[in-house]
This record gives sequence, C-alpha cells and structure tokens, in this order.
Amino acid sequence: MSAETGTRVQGTVWGVGLGPGDPDLMSVRADRLIRGARHLAYFRKAGRMGRARQIVDGMLPGTVSEVPMDYPMTTEIPFTDPRYVAALSGFYTDCTTRLRRLAEAGEDVVVLCEGDPFFYGSFMHLYTRLKPVVPVRVVPAITGMSAAWIATGLPVTWGDDVLSVVMGTLPEEALSTHMAQADALVVMKVGQNLGKVRRALQAAGKYDAAWLVEYASMPQQTVQRLCETEAETAPYFSIVVVHGQGRRP
Repeated sequence: MSAETGTRVQGTVWGVGLGPGDPDLMSVRADRLIRGARHLAYFRKAGRMGRARQIVDGMLPGTVSEVPMDYPMTTEIPFTDPRYVAALSGFYTDCTTRLRRLAEAGEDVVVLCEGDPFFYGSFMHLYTRLKPVVPVRVVPAITGMSAAWIATGLPVTWGDDVLSVVMGTLPEEALSTHMAQADALVVMKVGQNLGKVRRALQAAGKYDAAWLVEYASMPQQTVQRLCETEAETAPYFSIVVVHGQGRRP
C-alpha cells in the first residue's frame, strides 16, 4: 500500500532466463533475482521436478514459496489437434490467474525460463496475458542454440551468411525448403522429429554437414556428426547445427 496515495502497489512478475542449462551461464541479474525470490514459479511435467527447477537447485532461500505449473500434456496429443490448443490455452489462463493474484497482492514473482524467455519459450504465453494487467519485466539469457554451436567448436556464421532457425515440428517439405535456402542452420524441437529432420537435410543437400548436440552446456552433453548416428529420436534438449561457410578475410 502506498503511504502517499493509499493505493495498493502491485508486485512485478519477472520472466528470468536461465540460459542453456549450466548455472554458470546465467546472468548476474538472473542469479540475484533467483537467490532473493519470495515466490518462484516454474513449468514442469506433472510428477517431475522440472528442468528449470533443477538448474536452480541449491540457489534458493529457505523461505521461498514455490509455484509449480504442471503442463496438462506434453507430447500425448499432436499440437495440431484442437484439444491440444484448448488444453494449453486453459492452462496458461490458469497460470496467469495465479501469478496475477500474487502481483496484485503486492508480491514479486520470479518465473524461471529455460533458455531465453522470448525465444520459443512457454513464458511468452504468460507474458502476453499478464502484460496488460500487472507489471512484467524480462531478463534475457544465452540461448540453447548458442551453447550448441559453441559445443561444436566451430563458428556458426561468417561474413554475409544467413542464419535460419527452424522447428523440427514443421512438415518435411517445408523443413527441406527452409534448409536449402539457409547458409547456416539451427534445427530445434528435434526430439521425436529426428528422422524427419534427417530426410529433410538430405533433400536440402546439407546432411553431411549437420551436427547433433544433445544437452548443450549440461554435464551429459554430447556432440556428434548427425550422419554418424543412427537414432530416429533424440532427447528433448537436442539441437541440430549446420555451420555457414561464408566470406572471411
């Protein structure tokens, strides 16, 4: 409550980017906000701790109030199914209500975001709902794809190279079209789509140059040429990288 106006002061919802997974790669601001959090919200699969919560384990004050947000589903229903859209929309609306109540009560809330909050993350769906009604601030972070191309030990773009980021969930023909047009390439959401990604890279003529990076920056990180693997699926935290070969001195 403001002593001058007699009105309630709203708290802030912070979307805090954690980076690719290694806690050492968080920003100083993210570290400070997490260690000082009174309320900490994070997405997770029901019954699991959640990757975001695992990353900050050991950093939290003993008095923190945790707000887990359990996805109603992950890959059980195709994202093109109307039931998927309805379930996720309702889920994000419910999460928004919970966070809004805390902010309207004058409490700050830190929402953990894997990678960068504005780069294909779940937090964006909360941000667009919360922004009109309560203060929301976002802390940027190193993306998973940055950690992936660093893990290969090769620069990803040179000179005038055009970098394209494509989702493995796209139809195979669309994937191959985007791949063929790019100089440098990052494929995300590989997981169950790895077989389709392989075929699209082959059609685009980029298969032999592709690298598969799993768990970039995490202890279980692996890096290998995609053509030297036979798997048809990959872990959720997997990224395919094709390096540009553009102009250089």
